Amino acid sequence: MTDKQKMLDVNHRDRDRRLMAVGRLSLLQDDGRLSFPPAGEDVNSHIHTIYSFSPYSPAAAALKSKEAGLATCGIMDHDSVSGAKEFTLAGEALGIKTTVGCEIRTSFKGTFLENERINNPDQKGVAYVALHGIPERSLAAVDQFLQPIREARGRRNEKMAEKIAALLSPHGISYTYDEVKDLSQATEGGSITERHLFYAVALKLKEKAMSEKRPLSEMTEEVLGLTLNDKQRGMLDDEDNPHLLYDLLGIMKSDLTARVYVDATDELPDIRDVVRFAKANGILLAYPYLGDIGESVTGDKKAQAFEDAYLDRLLPLLVDLGFEVITFMPSRNTAEQLDRLMALAKKYDLFQVSGEDINQSRQSFVCEAMRDAKFDHLKRAAHALIGHEKAANKNLSHGFLSDEMKAAYPDLDARIAYFSGLS
Repeated sequence: MTDKQKMLDVNHRDRDRRLMAVGRLSLLQDDGRLSFPPAGEDVNSHIHTIYSFSPYSPAAAALKSKEAGLATCGIMDHDSVSGAKEFTLAGEALGIKTTVGCEIRTSFKGTFLENERINNPDQKGVAYVALHGIPERSLAAVDQFLQPIREARGRRNEKMAEKIAALLSPHGISYTYDEVKDLSQATEGGSITERHLFYAVALKLKEKAMSEKRPLSEMTEEVLGLTLNDKQRGMLDDEDNPHLLYDLLGIMKSDLTARVYVDATDELPDIRDVVRFAKANGILLAYPYLGDIGESVTGDKKAQAFEDAYLDRLLPLLVDLGFEVITFMPSRNTAEQLDRLMALAKKYDLFQVSGEDINQSRQSFVCEAMRDAKFDHLKRAAHALIGHEKAANKNLSHGFLSDEMKAAYPDLDARIAYFSGLS
């Protein structure tokens, strides 16, 4: 079976077909007719799927993780846990450990951050937070919590789609929000993100460029009023570029977002409510550190300042709010940024976790930067997340952050070691 055949099957539109495909791969593996690289020490707990935005279904994400030789992998969709069960089942079938999470935007109103740019490039006073280690028993409660967030985001999406349509219509390009929805898994509880909005534009531009036999770069500059650099033009005009649409999406997200963005309001739960919800459901709520950006790794973020100027005030605020976990991506920041962050996290006894934000086809599932020995604790943390899910699924009072387990293992490193052993 070729790699292309495997991906076509596990990325099928129908969930049952995807799981059947994974089952076949599992049987082939058991029979010795299909082999994967041996699992190493690499981990990744922040993989997006089609239930937010990604080239990969949950089954495909598990397969790509297995093919990359990961020891553990984690699903992390925006505003949705609808892919969680498929991801877990696919991991079990393929023989790779999995962890479940989701990512939402929250309001920090009423804190010193309400007028600051936090870790969200698009809106001040708004921060992404990651709900890690969601026990299976809590998935229904999480989905219920997320449903009004998805509905409110949908209303905001429609307003942004109207702005995009106004940009495209003078060039004879029709664009509707219904077309955007068709690119998503919204009917199955998936979210619709800004990336869906821009991906739909990318499809339209590519179609128009092909019909008029013009370079895509030229069409993009003309329609969107952008000025591309030589690297961007080269990517867009390379007929053999397998990442073409994702490259175009990244360009648009970086340069076009400010022109069409509508501030989030109703979809933003107060951070205090999110902390309470996470604690009540055995979820490890993490603050994702972004850090000041020079050159964006994924090409969809502009150079911009985020938390570094007030980091010494940020972490004590997080602790006061009830955070006990912080997450970061070693490939996204400088050594100086990461050393400072890890020192502060240790000072405030925060559990450090990590994952490489996978949402487009150019990205590797392996974070090479995390192979530095100073990040070995992040590998143990990934296993501890899995151990936490197993324990909390049986009894929430046995979870990593429960009072009972903190009393039994008051030393954070000892608790990490215990839960790692349960994975």
